[in-house]
Amino acid sequence: MTQPRRLGTGIGWRPEIAEAVERMPGIDWVEAVAENLCPGHLPESLLRLRERGVTVVPHGVSLGLGGADRPEESRLAALAERAEALGSPLVTEHIAFVRAGGALTASPSLEAGHLLPVPRTRDALDVLCENVRIAQEALPVPLAVENIAALISWPGEEMTEGQFLYDLVDRTGVRLLIDVANLHTNHVNRAEDPSKALDELPVEAIAYVHVAGGFERDGVWHDSHAHPVPRQVLDILADLASRVTPPGVLLERDENFPDPGELERELGAIRVTLTKARARVVRPSETPAGPNSGAAAAPPSGIPGAAGSHAAGVAVGARQRLALGQAALLSALVAGTPVPEGFDRGRLGVQARALAAKRADVVAKVAVELPEILGDAYRPAFLAYAQGHPMGGGYRRDALDFAEYMLLAGHPEDAETRRRLRAWWVERSGPTPPSQRPTARLARATRRVLLRR
Repeated sequence: MTQPRRLGTGIGWRPEIAEAVERMPGIDWVEAVAENLCPGHLPESLLRLRERGVTVVPHGVSLGLGGADRPEESRLAALAERAEALGSPLVTEHIAFVRAGGALTASPSLEAGHLLPVPRTRDALDVLCENVRIAQEALPVPLAVENIAALISWPGEEMTEGQFLYDLVDRTGVRLLIDVANLHTNHVNRAEDPSKALDELPVEAIAYVHVAGGFERDGVWHDSHAHPVPRQVLDILADLASRVTPPGVLLERDENFPDPGELERELGAIRVTLTKARARVVRPSETPAGPNSGAAAAPPSGIPGAAGSHAAGVAVGARQRLALGQAALLSALVAGTPVPEGFDRGRLGVQARALAAKRADVVAKVAVELPEILGDAYRPAFLAYAQGHPMGGGYRRDALDFAEYMLLAGHPEDAETRRRLRAWWVERSGPTPPSQRPTARLARATRRVLLRR
């Protein structure tokens, strides 16, 4: 494996802080959410940063490499297009699934609207490895994949996080984006020791590192990306940096943005943490070989290397077994179906509420007029809608479906607000939603016939 490019210290680029990022001293690179970029109309802020020599890395969130289906060609092509438009040295995605159902399960397709953990099983690893290889072949630059934060654990897992990632790297040669905030999240939520996970990782495969904040509520850590970076996360960063010098470290903040001075102080704390850890960096000859401490460089657990016997592809049965499990879990989270056997019912409730809240937040950004029209009633109304209406076609479709649901139910009660909502819906989706009242539907159909005549 060739040495990854040195990136330095960076920050997640978001439109809300674009001007502040341009003025920040010592920013070597930025990361932008790939799905929010249009290659032909890149934000002027990103173009100015590129002209100054600041590296821009597109960070994908919708491929679903950990899902049972093969990655969609259109999504891969879009990610490749963004990498080329930005002149990026690599692209990144997540080890997660974001949708389930469909042909493999003969059930409706469901969208999570967020990143969900894959089970650490042989089936899931086989599928993930093949999906990663498909992505690698379609992308013009190297791919790095990120460990995610999780509120829930799958029953019957066969590997630890470190073993799973080590085997993935060994079989595919993919690079890793290690999120130390997610290691802390999994420590609180799933009792997983972050130091042990780092012991098992192939640190030489790290492309860069994420640092972010969150908060704890009722014993559950929420990876919010909207709070200051806590000391525990910086401690994990120090542990990692004492083992290897990470090629790049990036501060993530997605909302609830503080003043630029606070972001600069957080970047300063990251730099200080890295500087103090350099004196304790383990030399390459001392670096653990993998999950079996002290082992030789051979692949662990008897799994062949990237040139081994897995090139022929994953058996259909593995994809189907994974598909059934993921569909059952996602359906319980977004459609209210029974909790699959072995899952913690309480934790699934927390995750379901978090997914609904995430949907409400993103829809409010995608369709900013909805919270303006509905005011304080928007959020409770959307959360009530989300309980029985899973997302099946992305956030823009979700916004239209929510507005249609409100209108068909006779909401809002205020006539002027309902008129504004109807006007918004009609402008974006065409004909008026069909009434639930048979007489009204008949009258409308008759009127259409008369108009045609």
